[in-house]
Amino acid sequence: MSVVRISDDALALALGADELAAAFELAGASVERTSSWGMHWLEPLVEIDGMGFGPARIEDIPAILSCTSSKAIGPIARHPFIARQQRLTFARAGKTRPLSLKDYQSSGGWAGLTRARQLEPAEVVSEVSESGLRGRGGAGFPAGIKWRTVMEASAAEKYVVCNADEGDSGTFADRMLIEGDPFQLIEGMAIAAHAVRADHGYIYVRSEYPYAIAKLEAAIVLAQPHIAPFRLEVRVGAGAYVCGEETSLLNSIEGKRGEVRAKPPLPALEGLFGRPTVVNNVLTLAAIPHIMTEGGSNLYAQLGIDRSKGTMPVQLAGNIRHGGLYETAFGITLNELVYELGGGTASGRPVKAVQVGGPLGAYIHPSQFHLPLDYEAYATADALIGHGGIVVFDDTADMGAMARFAFEFCSAESCGKCTPCRIGSTRGVELIDRIRTGGKVMADAVEALPQMHNARKSGRSREEDLALLDDLMEAMQFGSLCALGGFTPYPVRSALKHWPEDFG
Repeated sequence: MSVVRISDDALALALGADELAAAFELAGASVERTSSWGMHWLEPLVEIDGMGFGPARIEDIPAILSCTSSKAIGPIARHPFIARQQRLTFARAGKTRPLSLKDYQSSGGWAGLTRARQLEPAEVVSEVSESGLRGRGGAGFPAGIKWRTVMEASAAEKYVVCNADEGDSGTFADRMLIEGDPFQLIEGMAIAAHAVRADHGYIYVRSEYPYAIAKLEAAIVLAQPHIAPFRLEVRVGAGAYVCGEETSLLNSIEGKRGEVRAKPPLPALEGLFGRPTVVNNVLTLAAIPHIMTEGGSNLYAQLGIDRSKGTMPVQLAGNIRHGGLYETAFGITLNELVYELGGGTASGRPVKAVQVGGPLGAYIHPSQFHLPLDYEAYATADALIGHGGIVVFDDTADMGAMARFAFEFCSAESCGKCTPCRIGSTRGVELIDRIRTGGKVMADAVEALPQMHNARKSGRSREEDLALLDDLMEAMQFGSLCALGGFTPYPVRSALKHWPEDFG
């Protein structure tokens, strides 16, 4: 009998993959647990001899085994959602067993590290720079510049730190990579360590990812002979969104309060334990093994547009028919992603807005869906690509409430170190409430906040409230120590611009 392949990705597990696998074994089938293909709307997805069936349920097993199931989708690799992708970082997705060194090596694993160690550190850094790789965690800063700064820094000890604190809404690529191809991340970190002459690394993972943490810890033990003398440790975060910011993350690893550090000094010069440190996102480091294979840096640089080179694993989420992971070269539009690949809304209603870049990304109106996926194009449109999360909303969404949520979220997650973020976010909630209620505020809020009481007494107009809100957002954008406060104005401004009717 053919082997039945079922993902052990966290999303598949949440939808019953373990129970389904056990039922197939009871039916006499041989089952292999693999990484996820990323077609989440079809999970649990079953593969037999390359043919896919999904979403599969236990009652579907007899029909699946006899190949008569109505849930057949044909050859998975030829499915339009997969066939149209340009998979580099996720080239093994759905094809290999996550903790199989045999699978990893037979699919090109360790080739990048082997070649990198035959080169001088400066040559490795040059190839990373020439590839055009930019940080995939949100900032888009050129990876080669960061690596060169650490490489050239004089210190007895240096570190490589992976930021796997994937806290943005609608993002799951880091989790999928760690759960499905952990050796690729480990290899990328080992290459970075060789390039900057570091001998110790840390992977900082959010506590909400128990399966990813378990996979990483097991993979590090298995990979140690391949990456020695480089040593890796996993550190688990405690759920603070601000620890996705690199200096807060470093504080957390050191056992300190997770709050932002002022810059300078940069982490590349004085990072973890005061030493020069490379801090990169999971997807940035996972791209390195491909770049360091023979000719990989040239191929990577040929993909994408302008200064946005290579591929981006885009995550389609929210109210969308075909949610999942879609890796593609930069340049694709939201029209293609939301309508052609995502299939529009799951509710069947019109798309009202798409938020790109997490909870602090701008809300993009359908009239802007021609925008190419490109860092500079999004910046020009006062938007963010961030970590590549795309969350779709239909026409029932209240964009005034969503703008309020941006301030509320910032207020809850602020580390409290800087005034624009700590105080500005709370004042923003109050201002949105005044604007949406025509200047009326709750009695208890008036009593607690004399400035609002005075504002109401003075009869401040809606236009004056809007002007004050704009001043507040400018102070937050340019006065905050990190992107948490600095990016909060993006969703608010975009909601005000495109959906003023939702503000009362």
